[in-house]
Amino acid sequence: MGASRRAKLRDLLNRPELIRALAVHDAFAARIAERAGVPLLFLGGFGVAASRLGLPDLGLLTAPEMIEAARAIAARVAVPLIVDIDTGFGGVLNVARTVRELEAAGVAGVLIEDQVFPKRCGHFAGKRVVPVPEMLDRLHAALRSRRHDDFIVIARTDARAVEGLDAALERALHYREAGADVCFVEAPRSLEELRLIPQTVPGPHLANMLTGGQTPIVSCD
Repeated sequence: MGASRRAKLRDLLNRPELIRALAVHDAFAARIAERAGVPLLFLGGFGVAASRLGLPDLGLLTAPEMIEAARAIAARVAVPLIVDIDTGFGGVLNVARTVRELEAAGVAGVLIEDQVFPKRCGHFAGKRVVPVPEMLDRLHAALRSRRHDDFIVIARTDARAVEGLDAALERALHYREAGADVCFVEAPRSLEELRLIPQTVPGPHLANMLTGGQTPIVSCD
């Protein structure tokens, strides 16, 4: 099942059109999304922190909590699932262990970011980012620890809110060159910025849109 989901995700990423992914927080929501025909699911720290803890996304979740939530979803749906692992839940050894356990659970890919720990929701104020070499250590740990090359690793930068768009684009280029399968510049603030990101950084990209967030909500159609 895991191999099939990884292959499905790779196929989605190779398509030229925009792909709509839906954020879910538990297996029930995931099954509803699958029945509705959603092609890709995302398990984010924002939703899991709210549903499990009743708290905001401030780096309070642990790796076991996120892995448990992901395992429950992967056991019930055939749709590819991407899991947010925040800053990696510790050092590079923690990143590696988390990736291995999620891949074994049938997850199709992970997302890791360059915030300091404890992190904050990408659309909150007050974020800070680690130096590029530290993020590259996290990214390399994730890439080296995956057992299959078709397991997707997404590199996210939160530098747009901290250092500006140019710095965020430069970071994304570094992450892409280091081997990230997908780049994610969090919280662009205009349609112009949304267009500029894929024009500057090659390869697939992820954009996060939520009600009340900093990024304008646009349709895939």
